[in-house]
Amino acid sequence: MKIEEAFYIGYITKTKGLKGEVQLFFEYDEPELLELDVVFADINGKMVPFFVSSYKLQTNNTGNFYFDDVDHIDKAQPLLRKKIYLPLAKMPDRSDDDFSYEDLVGYLVIDENLGELGEILEVNEYPQQFVATMSYKNKEVMFPLNEDMIVEIDEEEALLRVLLPDGLLDIYLEN
Repeated sequence: MKIEEAFYIGYITKTKGLKGEVQLFFEYDEPELLELDVVFADINGKMVPFFVSSYKLQTNNTGNFYFDDVDHIDKAQPLLRKKIYLPLAKMPDRSDDDFSYEDLVGYLVIDENLGELGEILEVNEYPQQFVATMSYKNKEVMFPLNEDMIVEIDEEEALLRVLLPDGLLDIYLEN
């Protein structure tokens, strides 16, 4: 399997005990929806399968895992900080109602006052909020995604109507 055929779910943070148990930190939003019978670790650019013999999910976005053939801490040690993936075929289906800010990538941003601004290049989640990055006049501009700024999300047309604060774009264009 190639990395393009998989999706990232998290990474191994530490070993636990002497019997090869490892802790996986999930960066995937809903780990309880994942089918975790076999996972793939990115080891030196190769997707190496690990068959899960047992696991227990914790409430803090982690899970404790035992893998077949990893029965000692010495065998678990090389897995530390390795990124863990699942095949794309095992990605949980989202219902049409499950719209998240990350789905806005590629949307055209239209400001109520300034008109068409540019396309959203990426959306990042920070501790307090989601922030969109768009290209505007050949500059990368960031703005928070929140109810105060979003006027409308048009999923059919892939448009995001916003009311950005006065002067926000000027800050990026001054350089």
